[in-house]
Amino acid sequence: MSQALPIPSPAPSSHGAGAHGATAANSAAEARLAPGDIAVGVVIGRASEYFDFFVYGIASVLVFPAVFFPFADPLTGTLYAFALFTLAFLVRPLGTLAGMAVQQRFGRGAKLTGSLLLLGTSTVCMALLPGFATAGATAIWLLAACRIGQGLALGASWDGLPSLLAIHAPADRRGWYAMLGQLGAPLGFFVAAALFGYLVSAVPAHDFHNWGWRFPFFAAFAINVVALFARLRLVVAPEYSQGLQAASLQPCSLRELLGRQGHPIALGAFATLASYALFHLVTIFPLSWVLLYSEQDLAQFLGVQLLGAVLAAVAMPVSGWLADRYGRRSTLGSTAVAIGAFSLATPWLLGGGPAAQDAFILVGFVLLGLSYGQSAGAVTASFAPRLRYTGAALTSDLAWILGAAFAPLVALGLSSRYGLGAVSLYLLSGAVATLLALRVHRRLASRG
Repeated sequence: MSQALPIPSPAPSSHGAGAHGATAANSAAEARLAPGDIAVGVVIGRASEYFDFFVYGIASVLVFPAVFFPFADPLTGTLYAFALFTLAFLVRPLGTLAGMAVQQRFGRGAKLTGSLLLLGTSTVCMALLPGFATAGATAIWLLAACRIGQGLALGASWDGLPSLLAIHAPADRRGWYAMLGQLGAPLGFFVAAALFGYLVSAVPAHDFHNWGWRFPFFAAFAINVVALFARLRLVVAPEYSQGLQAASLQPCSLRELLGRQGHPIALGAFATLASYALFHLVTIFPLSWVLLYSEQDLAQFLGVQLLGAVLAAVAMPVSGWLADRYGRRSTLGSTAVAIGAFSLATPWLLGGGPAAQDAFILVGFVLLGLSYGQSAGAVTASFAPRLRYTGAALTSDLAWILGAAFAPLVALGLSSRYGLGAVSLYLLSGAVATLLALRVHRRLASRG
């Protein structure tokens, strides 16, 4: 983390010698960007984004069924809320492409500022929405619009920092650097779950559904402001722009990307499917299952999930060590096998008593940390340098759609009708898809 990232010096000017030339040369020589600084920007930026999304996800279980879908029974209302939950992931690729267009015309700083302001505004507007009792179906449409705004903003906020880290990481520490950006997930979930856990335990249920649930959405805007300045500090820095330019991390056209290297997008998304499917099956879905079908205290269960988030954050550096020692594909494959085995125990754990449910959460979070820590860029190294910036962003977007977007909706819908065994099959299918994609990628790499 202490190594500096050298930035190529610009070609000397044909005029302006003397003191001015010496100053320019010195400035170019001193233009260094430490990977540690990049890592801080990555973690802060990702944590704020995950916080926004987890605030919405948790509210989809605890709040939205009663506030926006009071006309339906609790199960149906939660399924409706999970249906809206998917919207942000479905529009995320559109946000990515729109953000690329803005970046090409107005610069990366303008794109990042606009996207994070849209993300924070969409989130805080949810706190101001009237419920169904006040505005009827209009309230639901407004909630959907805010959710779409979140998805567009998250897609547009791609800054290339993870790719820059991966390219310049030491050969023997690429797994370590790959997991740094992923740390934002457990951090964002921890803060969101902690806020809701406090509100659920400290605020009476009537007040919580009237106004208490709105506080985390307001807090999201403040967190986004901090994240914006932390990331702009890097984005507007000349050495950062030079580093991205030197690494060819610039937007390319979608036609060029799909025409030259379209297959790594799908391959990369399927290679991480087990991790992305597990992502919401240990965070959002268990909350809905416990609330609807268990007698366990909700605040206590959120506390267990907080401990799980800590375990996931600890497991991620372990994933980096494993990837550096045994290879990223081997690490992803091994964790996919472990997730497959874990999926078979789901009916007995989540369908058991409080102790078994807690075990499901803690083991699931550890597996999430080990797998998700290496899910970023699993196949994106296959892209040509000019295509990697856009290719990595769209690969991530597709992985979210295939693996995570529908996970709470499908898991709750299947389990309510067919039992938790259906959730086992759903998660197991993700593990199988990951193993198949990794095998295909290995064969293609050997041919290349």
